[in-house]
Amino acid sequence: MRNISDSAGAVRRDARTFRERLYALSRHRSLRDPIAAACEETQLSPPQIHALLWLGHDGALTMGELARRISVTEKTVTGLVDRLERDRVVDRARDDADRRVVRVHLTARGAALHRRIDAEIHAKVTAFLRLLGPRDRRALFTILDRLTERLARPGREGRRA
Repeated sequence: MRNISDSAGAVRRDARTFRERLYALSRHRSLRDPIAAACEETQLSPPQIHALLWLGHDGALTMGELARRISVTEKTVTGLVDRLERDRVVDRARDDADRRVVRVHLTARGAALHRRIDAEIHAKVTAFLRLLGPRDRRALFTILDRLTERLARPGREGRRA
């Protein structure tokens, strides 16, 4: 494991620099969440769209898993799923192995909506990445992979790597 000896002050300065570079970038191209247009178009809230995207990407999830993925409480996810179920985008089903567990999955209508929104997001990300050459894209992916790996370590979330 690498020992990173950055002082707390250096990390704070780097965080400030990172934020300033994001602001500079957004002056030229909006960094608005690529799903924002989908929210307006579908009349779904951002957490509902995120739920739809997670369910389309990973398949059926328990209510607790879905709450964690979209960073809401289990109480909040219940209301969110109620609304998506009312709109016939998702269904709930009891787990066969443990009847106490409720899994949420996309309906056919939800799956079609997921495919459409996912294609729109893919097009926007593709256009954004076209601004970089292959070497820069690989460097970006390497950094993202490193961050993902370090965040996945037990007890490491939110700590200095």
